[in-house]
Amino acid sequence: MAPAVTLDDVLAARAVLQPVIRQTPLLESSALSVLVGGPAYLKCENLQRGGSFKVRGAYLRIARLAPAERARGVVAASAGNHAQGVALAAAALGAKATVVMPIAAPLPKVAATRSYGAEIVLHGAAVEDALARAQELAAETGSVFIHPFDHPDVIAGQGTVGLEIAEQCPEARTIVVPVGGGGLAAGIAVAVRGVLPAARPVGVQAEAVAPGPASLAAGRPVSVSPAATMADGIAVARPGELPISLLAGAGAEIVTVSEENLSRGLLLCLERAKQVVEPAGAAGVAAILEHSARFEPPVVIVLSGGNIDPLLLSKVLRHGLSAAGRFLAIRCKLPDRPGALATLLMELAALGANVLDVVHERVTADLRVDEAEVSLHLETRGPEHTDLVITQLRKAGYTLLFG
Repeated sequence: MAPAVTLDDVLAARAVLQPVIRQTPLLESSALSVLVGGPAYLKCENLQRGGSFKVRGAYLRIARLAPAERARGVVAASAGNHAQGVALAAAALGAKATVVMPIAAPLPKVAATRSYGAEIVLHGAAVEDALARAQELAAETGSVFIHPFDHPDVIAGQGTVGLEIAEQCPEARTIVVPVGGGGLAAGIAVAVRGVLPAARPVGVQAEAVAPGPASLAAGRPVSVSPAATMADGIAVARPGELPISLLAGAGAEIVTVSEENLSRGLLLCLERAKQVVEPAGAAGVAAILEHSARFEPPVVIVLSGGNIDPLLLSKVLRHGLSAAGRFLAIRCKLPDRPGALATLLMELAALGANVLDVVHERVTADLRVDEAEVSLHLETRGPEHTDLVITQLRKAGYTLLFG
């Protein structure tokens, strides 16, 4: 039986999308090249219209609706990026869009989706809840449901990323792609299998929500329990039937990454590549940090999205600095007498640790009347410097608590 999405479908998708989307740049990363032992490149879909690759599949799907279908409007469900892609595409094609988003969806993504002209419905705690409600709304209103990943047109549209990679880096041997429902990875796998058969697609999921490896092993979608992860854009508990079938047929692999490496990956993108990405968009970079020996160079890493709440960005950056050994949170007790805090701060200054903030508590339930407690957030120069700061403070007689 012929696959539901072929190279010809992706090539046809490109003809439709060419006037609409941006061909995003491919940037070499010297930091990642060192890790993989050869050239490593970033495919910057965070710079795509709407801030992610999603507009590709959404536009193709809506463009191929009959005029009468478009007139009835479209409905979608998303934690953010698919929402913006559908809203953008619908506005460009003259269709009314309603998007169901989880109640806790990042506020900037909600605001951006609304700014593109979509009506927003907040429903449920997870993407799966929003999907169910969107399908109900489509049935109630006669609108067309635009699935975020499990439709041939959506997958073919996302596959145009693979065609661009093949042209920009024809020597690529590994293409690393974030995976939620699997539409982007499946589309890229179809494209590169046809035009760049020497390249191996590797998907990446957050280990907190990772149905992909078991699904590929079973040859069908396998569900996992929803869980918290900073990579909300790929926190899909059950991948799509069609994406899993296509990925299995392409011999793809899916690896998982920790929350620590997601934050370190985001930090690397910002510091070294000057690219603002969301945690899900940095999943491929996290995979290089965690599994560098598994990827044959030249490696292309897809930065799938850059829509991140500034408040979340500040938290993730601090998390990334901590994971990289450059941020230290400590608590310690001091004698409650004049000069005790100043002495501690002078010790830290002599050690070259930068105090970001300090909280001085004198009255809590677990303190004696002659004690005070200080909570400190410190910036350090790396793991060795962090160890030195801890060792020297202990030598000076301070009892340290962490966290």
